[in-house]
Amino acid sequence: MDNNDILIRLRYALEIKNKEIAEIFKLGGEDVTVPEVVKILTKSDEYDDENDDQIKCNNSMLDSFLNGLIIYKRGRQEPKPGQSDTPQPSTKSANVNNLLLKKVKIALALTTEDMLDIFDHAGITVTKGELGALLRKEGHKNYKECGDKFARNFLKGLAIKYRG
Repeated sequence: MDNNDILIRLRYALEIKNKEIAEIFKLGGEDVTVPEVVKILTKSDEYDDENDDQIKCNNSMLDSFLNGLIIYKRGRQEPKPGQSDTPQPSTKSANVNNLLLKKVKIALALTTEDMLDIFDHAGITVTKGELGALLRKEGHKNYKECGDKFARNFLKGLAIKYRG
């Protein structure tokens, strides 16, 4: 699942308008205009490489969007002494799907039970231990990489929960 697809599904699940997406990108430190948002949210055809209208969303753009989503939903956090007030991008080696789970959990103030319920809405059963492994820091002995199927089902469950 590519980053553009993640943004499209997240936008649908949370009913975010294009103007709000541009604002969220700006909160995350990425300057994106509304026409660029439309190009980012254009579905690409795998067989059509000549689609010049689409802007590919790279990992740093997605990370900026997720950081901006946290600020958009929860407000800007007061920086601690010696800390910068702009959100720091996550490590480049982190799995995008794991980042998605962690940051959406933070942005929507979801508990573990809420996340298990979201997965249940999507039709898959996840244990607390499995979810904990997905949310751990990369390098931890119990860390588990989140696959595309898990991320897809999480976004599907989110859409079911928030859109009905």
